[in-house]
Amino acid sequence: MLNFDDIPGGKADGSNSDEQENSSDLIGRKGRVNQSDKRLINCQTVDVNQLMPLKYKWAWEHYLNGCANNWLPTEVPMGKDIELWKSDRLSADERRVIMRNLGFFSTAESLVGNNIVLAIFKHVTNPEARQYLLRQAFEEAVHTHTFHYIVESLSLDQQEVFNMYNEVNSIHDKDKFEMELTADVIRPEFSTDTFEGKQKFLENLIGFYVIMEGIFFYSGFVMILSFHRQNKMTGIGEQFQYILRDETIHLNFGIDLINGIKEESPEVWTPEFQQQMVDRIRQAVELEYNYAVDCLPRGILGLSAPMFRDYVQYIADRRLERIGLKSQYGSKNPFPWMSETIDLGKEKNFFETRVTEYQTAASLTW
Repeated sequence: MLNFDDIPGGKADGSNSDEQENSSDLIGRKGRVNQSDKRLINCQTVDVNQLMPLKYKWAWEHYLNGCANNWLPTEVPMGKDIELWKSDRLSADERRVIMRNLGFFSTAESLVGNNIVLAIFKHVTNPEARQYLLRQAFEEAVHTHTFHYIVESLSLDQQEVFNMYNEVNSIHDKDKFEMELTADVIRPEFSTDTFEGKQKFLENLIGFYVIMEGIFFYSGFVMILSFHRQNKMTGIGEQFQYILRDETIHLNFGIDLINGIKEESPEVWTPEFQQQMVDRIRQAVELEYNYAVDCLPRGILGLSAPMFRDYVQYIADRRLERIGLKSQYGSKNPFPWMSETIDLGKEKNFFETRVTEYQTAASLTW
């Protein structure tokens, strides 16, 4: 029979006095988490693994909203798209728009995911914000999966589509713009402890959330959803609707994160830095307009390249305003139906297609 007295330092109850004393020394050394001590970056006083109590409830709400939006591309039937793609009912210009957008999005979503994992996550020291970043990284993987699924369904040349960011100037220029921002933050010596580091990190966030997901994606959304509105390529259109809903949450989270860091570190939001960010966004507007011209050398589906100059300027003004910068253009929205697509929950016949306002079974309301 085991005798606890034979265990060095042991007691009859199986405990170890030395271990008890050591653990007692550790318990309470930092004290319980005080939510007011939490910070979005550069927090040294609160363990990043301790989620509760929440300080940034907006981050948790974005996480919950993302969790309610579970979907996979393989749930969307592609039969009608395949039939139309193989037919002669699509013009060469229409095919160009579809191919260009598949080429851009197929790698852009991967760039966003890489930036989250390699650049942003490491430097965000708040657990509820990190919780959302984990969710977003998964969604970026789903989006990348979506373009593989579309390419495979339509029997497209995978090399052609996934290499467009190397071979098509209008796509390459947008992606190069973003990759430079990631490269700055993933350098081994990079830190947000310095004034310059905080500004560089904010520049990365603005570059990916405000510009990539808030501007660079939106011309493509308009083009593909224009097909969907005319009952063409409806499988691709439905998947773009789901991606747009995800991206709306990504954009909102990113803006809240940017504004939160500004509030906690107001010294970095200098007039000079603000002008640099305005200049960045103005540069992005020109890159996106050039992309629209490349996609639409001639008008299709009631779309023309000049309309996209107004549209990109319009959405750029909205993004600028949301991070506390002055609007630059004063252009009007030539696609008011896009606001409806983003803002309004659309009802569909459940037996005809998946409900666009998608939810998990646990949160589905009837």
